[in-house]
Amino acid sequence: MQERVARHLAMVALLIDTDPALAHEHALSASRRAGRIPVTRETLAITAYRNGDFALALRELRTYRRLTGSDAHLALMIDCERGLGRPQKALETGLEAKDAELDMEQRVHVAIAMSGARLDLGQTQQALFELEIPELDPKRAYSWSPELFGAYATVLEDLGREAEAAKWWANAERAAGALDDHFGARDELEVFEVFEHEGADADADASAEASSEAEAPEGAEDEAAPAEDAPTVDADEAPADDAPAEDAPADDAGEAPAAESGR
Repeated sequence: MQERVARHLAMVALLIDTDPALAHEHALSASRRAGRIPVTRETLAITAYRNGDFALALRELRTYRRLTGSDAHLALMIDCERGLGRPQKALETGLEAKDAELDMEQRVHVAIAMSGARLDLGQTQQALFELEIPELDPKRAYSWSPELFGAYATVLEDLGREAEAAKWWANAERAAGALDDHFGARDELEVFEVFEHEGADADADASAEASSEAEAPEGAEDEAAPAEDAPTVDADEAPADDAPAEDAPADDAGEAPAAESGR
């Protein structure tokens, strides 16, 4: 059985980007055969999220968190609440997190998800505040930097601050280019700005060079589905530890039907 489960998980990794529906079928098969193994519940949650089944994804993420005590996928949980049309619940979910227990990537993705929930509620200024975190640094490029910079630019546009938004879109493009130039070499790059003469309005040019510090991303397998990325146990969960390993994954909480909305 272990070999069969491993094969299903390998097929998920192979298919998730090209055929997410088929990847989801493999994840379901793996979870039916090994429902008490956290990685199978995690994988099923990710494939469900990629296929827009936010209710199933949220249930499986809650189960994964209960089994492991990890908030690694808190950002996905926030996005699932948003996908189910519950932005206020999404904010409450994010506020459950303890920043000290999240790594840098997880904090960034939680901030992006929380900002999105604020936008859903029409709280545009608060959405900007959610993104103003120490990691919002245009001089450094991480794997999540283009997404963070782009999210910040989007909110600035919503606030009518077009000139600032243009600069952050440029920062996002520059970070993406720096990462492409050094793909597979390092996770952190230093972007050194070329300062212009005082009073110039044009954006500063930048060049990228590899930093001596390498940041090893945690939970590589979690990245089968998008975004920091990324991390308190809900009172409404129903324990599922004693479910037979051969059964389909247990529903941990009664959720509303999945909505088609996303981030």
